[in-house]
Amino acid sequence: MKSVTVVGASLAGVAAARALRDQGFDGRITMIGDEVHQPYDRPPLSKAFLLGDESAVPLDVDDLDLDWRLGCAATGLSGTTVSTVSGDVTADAVVIATGASAIRLPGTIGVDGIHVLRSLDDALALRSSLVPGVRVTVVGAGFIGSEVASTALRLGASVTVVEASKTPLARVFGGELGSLIAGWHRNAGATLLTGVSVAGFVVEAGRVRAVELADGSTIESDVVVLGVGSVPNVDWLDGAELEICGGVVTDQRGITSNPAVLAVGDCAAVRDAAGVIRRDEHWTSAATRPAVAVEALLTGGSTRFTGLPYVWSDQYAARIQFAGHHGPHCVAEIVEGDPATGPFVALYRHDNHPVAVLAVSSPRSFGKWRRQVVDTANPTA
Repeated sequence: MKSVTVVGASLAGVAAARALRDQGFDGRITMIGDEVHQPYDRPPLSKAFLLGDESAVPLDVDDLDLDWRLGCAATGLSGTTVSTVSGDVTADAVVIATGASAIRLPGTIGVDGIHVLRSLDDALALRSSLVPGVRVTVVGAGFIGSEVASTALRLGASVTVVEASKTPLARVFGGELGSLIAGWHRNAGATLLTGVSVAGFVVEAGRVRAVELADGSTIESDVVVLGVGSVPNVDWLDGAELEICGGVVTDQRGITSNPAVLAVGDCAAVRDAAGVIRRDEHWTSAATRPAVAVEALLTGGSTRFTGLPYVWSDQYAARIQFAGHHGPHCVAEIVEGDPATGPFVALYRHDNHPVAVLAVSSPRSFGKWRRQVVDTANPTA
């Protein structure tokens, strides 16, 4: 193997390129990215970057000896030939790491004042709007929405959060602990509306003026931030003869239905040993799984993805850490601390087995309980 094309110049793509070099590949690596920026880390965009700290954003790529094709969107794949807006790139293997895009609600594209937050340009545009006294409505109280709400309040904005579920992050944490996040929003000074959906937007002269809710009420808004989820960037793979099901389907090593093509990061959907296909949209998956996929590509190795999905979030004065899979039949138990008074740890059980752990401002305890969950889920690891 003499050449590899990596499509997607973000964390997963960079991690794949680094794994290639670390595992002895000295051939040509072409890095294709649709953004003009050098690779950067996304988690700070909704937190420190909005507050003006840009130090944690760039990714270190100076030592990788890459053939850069930035500002060059991929438009198709045939075998191991990638078509782009600037021509075709042919290699011996391809790594697909095109990530995901933020979902935009109908009628919001091109409207001034309505933002999503996925890219550096998104963050720059939003940051310029977050001035003291500005009226911000955040649609969706998931991780991105809650982090933006927290940051906007610190910058002096007036913040309203609209969430369709009964509590923030109910799908991830369950309703009981999701209500804790609701308390953080309200105690910090945000207006939180739950169990209500957005019906539309009032737009005048091309700029948003208000958010219309399904119950007929409106929220006057200078800035709207949509945090309603993401979709994998796989449309460019139409006709590529790869299996697509909620992402580019791979085995537990990151290999697609074409053995010379890998898929990693937010665009990858992994089929596990039970046949369940799951897309884990987490920083740790994008950072660690490419090394396993590259090993399989270079050596045919049988190492498979291990470890629990892990996510963290900084909201208000708290650091949230979560690992595992929370399902509708899980039972949560507070095993350390007290949510009413301060830091705590909650353990989620299914059939009396620990399957996930949530810690709030308790990093040491989180590590201890996380190891217990990992050992249970992977008893032979």
